Amino acid sequence: MKVINIPGGGSFLVWTLVVQLVLCGNGIYAAEGTKSCKLINESDSERKVLNRLEALAHKNFTAETTVGTESYSYVFQLCGDAGGVPGAGVIQYDKKTESKPTVVGMYNATQAIGGSDWVMLIYINGDKYDAHCSQEMRKAMIMISCNKTVALGEMRVMLEDRERMQDCFYLFELDSSALCEVVESRISAGSIILIIGFCLLAVYLIGGFLYQRLIVGAKGMEQFPNYAFWLEAGNMMADGCDFVCRSRNREDAPAYRGVATESLEEEPEERDDHLLPM
Repeated sequence: MKVINIPGGGSFLVWTLVVQLVLCGNGIYAAEGTKSCKLINESDSERKVLNRLEALAHKNFTAETTVGTESYSYVFQLCGDAGGVPGAGVIQYDKKTESKPTVVGMYNATQAIGGSDWVMLIYINGDKYDAHCSQEMRKAMIMISCNKTVALGEMRVMLEDRERMQDCFYLFELDSSALCEVVESRISAGSIILIIGFCLLAVYLIGGFLYQRLIVGAKGMEQFPNYAFWLEAGNMMADGCDFVCRSRNREDAPAYRGVATESLEEEPEERDDHLLPM
């Protein structure tokens, strides 16, 4: 292989190898996803819960909080180094002192508890408290809930419970559509038939109307496609309804009031010939 030297020093081959190694490293890192998290007690159920968060893996989420005179910022990363701190899942920055970050929880000691539309992620083995909680290790609890309106919501600091002897924790909340179940649309065969029927009827009416108006030049009700046929069909249905639903007996001749025969007889013509002069 021929090496091409560049004027600024070094070689093209070396830079090519460096870029390839970086890309390969990033590909392997991204491919691990939630597998980078080490469960305290490895089990299929917890691993399935953790795999539901695959879309959030290796993404940084930040939040800030102020309590009295204390002001802190937090960085959370799912199964990745939060803020670039190796092994840290959640870290805390003191905004006043700007000292090195405090590790709240490690992703190599993870617990995952899940429901239908939520997951509780727990990172333990953080840095020890200085004067609280019997100087036990810090613990972070991140409640991730389903929210169909946001892909990646903003993280919120809900609580730092450190006023106890043990089992102190930091509580965070995060919304994401990654936890929302995909509801499959199920349409019955009858619904499909009705949809097809309505579509064909619409095509028939619109197409027939345009043909009658633009091609034939019909006006008024005659623009309706096959107007004479539907008119005759309507009349036939009306006659059928009248025949079936009417209670009158059609075989009986209509009753007419008779006219007295006496009034119809010709009255005898009065002869007044005898009154004429002879």
